[in-house]
Parts: sequence; structure tokens; C-alpha cells
Amino acid sequence: MTSNLTKQDIFEILSSNDDEIIKYIAEISKYRKNNLITYSKNIFIPLTEICRNDCGYCNFKKNPNDPDAIILKNKEEILLELKNAEKFGCKEALFTFGEDADEDENVRIKLNEYGYDKMTDYVVDVCKMTLNETSLLPHTNGGNFSYDALKQLKEVNASMGLMLENSSQRLMELEAHKKSPGKNPKLRLESIENAGKLKIPYTTGILIGIGETTEEIAESLLKIREIYDKYGHIQEIIIQNFTPTPDIEMCNWPKPSFLDMIRTVIAGKLLFKDTDVSIQVPPNLNYDTAQIFLLCGADDWGGVSPLSHDFVNPKSPWPTLDELEKLTTDAGFKLIERLCIYEKYINNEWLNDNLLEKIANLSERQ
Repeated sequence: MTSNLTKQDIFEILSSNDDEIIKYIAEISKYRKNNLITYSKNIFIPLTEICRNDCGYCNFKKNPNDPDAIILKNKEEILLELKNAEKFGCKEALFTFGEDADEDENVRIKLNEYGYDKMTDYVVDVCKMTLNETSLLPHTNGGNFSYDALKQLKEVNASMGLMLENSSQRLMELEAHKKSPGKNPKLRLESIENAGKLKIPYTTGILIGIGETTEEIAESLLKIREIYDKYGHIQEIIIQNFTPTPDIEMCNWPKPSFLDMIRTVIAGKLLFKDTDVSIQVPPNLNYDTAQIFLLCGADDWGGVSPLSHDFVNPKSPWPTLDELEKLTTDAGFKLIERLCIYEKYINNEWLNDNLLEKIANLSERQ
């Protein structure tokens, strides 16, 4: 099934104001299938903070010479963190790392020390360890991967993710991405499509406020819809707002307005209204306004951790689960926990027998 919304339709939503916005919110209520808002209880583990990209808004990447930088965590410390996460009832192990980190000599030395040549091989073994020695489900998000690397990672991940951010090549010339070859939208779209070809349940999304135009937001959302229609593997779309902090290159850039976020969430929901794709808004970046996004069609809070902070947005702590429950119920909805893989993908079309068994065992314990 393909969406009947055109680029002009999306542009009009993204340019709406006053009574038009109220009209769109009323329209969204007609497509809401239930009053459930989901979240995944996870632990966020950065395997390395070294990255080949140097985005103007990044709070994650560290210089290898920084004494506090994570060059490459070893399996022993990762397993300790995972075991601790089990005690908190976490079910998702979110593994993040800088893109093509093994291009850096410091990371390569650590990899060789651990008995590996490539970052992908190490991540695969970390995910295997997670499946074999804990009850958590791996979800890997580490930038672009080749088709072959994705094929390896599929066997040991319940789901994976990569933010498109924006489909515009023009942004590669701006402060946001001019020093980040991995943010080339052609590469990102190829990775997302390859995940579809391999039937990997997937999370993607857009980042607004980094210099894009309204038309480019519309084009980015439509590109995600086009890929979804072809492969059906996109389970959730993140609408994320740029948040300036003092120690980034783009510290003086204005953040997107509250209305920009409202319009974009509405556009995402209406574009995917005929699907099971969730619209996610990070609650830690929008705590004071989070409830409004539920009224605009968002139905997922994403991964929320009771013990680790958001290493991508370290200055924006997650709300506690009690706070998240209050935000949700106060807006008239019901908060429920989900796995990092959505239910419609829990079958042998999408997962191997080992992963299906792990999920079945996890469900029995709930």
C-alpha cells in the first residue's frame, strides 16, 4: 500500500499554522488505532566514541587523545554492564559506536589486542555474547554498513537502526555535515535499502534544525515512505530536533521552533497513517512539550534507560519511568513496554530460529 499524500500535501502540512494545525490534529485522531504509547527499556552502551565523521552538532564523538574517550570497550566490561542491566529489567542492549571507527589507528590497535581486524567482526561477537550469556536483545546502531556487514549483523541483532537525518545532498556543504562523509544521503539511503533487502527490522528518522528547508524535510519523509513501501522493514521513524549545546561547532545555531516539531510530527503521522510504523519523539529532548507530540500522532518514546544516560545527547537526561508514565497518562494515553523489535516482525520471515527462541523465552518471563 502506498501513501496518497504528495510532496505538495506534505509541504502544506509543514507550512501550516493557526486553525490548519488544529484541523490536522483532529484528522490524526481518526487514524489512531488505540491509546497505547510504547517504549523500550534499554541499556545504552557505546563500544567506542571514535568516529570518522565530525558533525557540527555532535555531542558523541571524542578525540582519541582525550583521556576520557572510550577507544574500545572490552567484552568483560560490556558483559558486566549487560548483567547489571538485567537486574533493572532491561530487555534491549543498544550498541552504538562511531562510524568506521576502525579507520582510526588507536581503535585498530585495540581491535588487534582483542584478536580482531575489523569492527564489524567484533560487534558481531559482542552481540553473540549478549544473546548467549544474557536475556537482552541486541540492537546495533553504528552508522553506514556494507551489504555484507549488514548480513553478518542481521544474524545476531533483533533490530538495527540508522538515522537518515535528511535526504538533501545540499546539507553536505553546510556546517552540519561538511566534515562528515558518512552523512552523505546516498550512502545512508543505500544502507537503509540494504537493510530492507536483508529483511532487518529497522529504525530510521530525520533530524530537523540543521539548515534544511521545508521542502527538504518533505522530500526526506517521502524518501523514507518510498523505501518502506518497497521493503516493509521500517518499524519506527524518529522525529528528532537539533539541540544546541555550548561545546559543539553549531553552538550558535537556533534550535527548531516548537511549531516546527509539531508540524513535522503531524506530517510523519499522516504520511504513514495507513501503516503500523510508529512515530517516535525523544522525550529527553522535549520534556516540557512531550505531551503535545502525543496529540500530534507520536506513539512511541523510543529507548529509555533506567541506568545509562543518552551518550548522543549527554546534557539531556531521560525522564524516569515514573515520570514517563505520568506524562503519558496525563495526556490520556496508556504507557506500555515493548521490545526493540516490533511484534509484526517476530516471525521466521524476519528472524532466525535463535533470535526467535530468545524472544520467546523473554516473553515467557514478562
